[in-house]
Amino acid sequence: MEETLTRIVENLIGRIHGPLTFRLILQPLMATIYATLDGRRDAREGKPPYFWALFTDAEHRRDMLKEGWKSVSKVFILAILIDGIYQFMVFQWFYPGEALILALILAIVPYLLLRGPINRIWRGVARGR
Repeated sequence: MEETLTRIVENLIGRIHGPLTFRLILQPLMATIYATLDGRRDAREGKPPYFWALFTDAEHRRDMLKEGWKSVSKVFILAILIDGIYQFMVFQWFYPGEALILALILAIVPYLLLRGPINRIWRGVARGR
């Protein structure tokens, strides 16, 4: 188990300097764009910040998760596909767990962290008008 965790960490760190490094910037940027669009829409509709509402609004949680997944799923799937290409280029093998971890880091985390704050920023901008 320890060897597996060591391999995963080393392989994930190795992606920083390997081929296809453009995806480490492009995919979080795409997730940021989707978070911005959805956060602005949330602000216009008067919805609470997304990540916070996932924990506090049990009644609408399923709908919010579906809506968020609909936005970020394209980036997530693209992250897995590009990482699969990377893995075949570098390792001549595919490690699905590593691809999922990287897709979570590159697509889901930026989306979750930015959608709520963007909602708050746009509400402040709207109040200033």
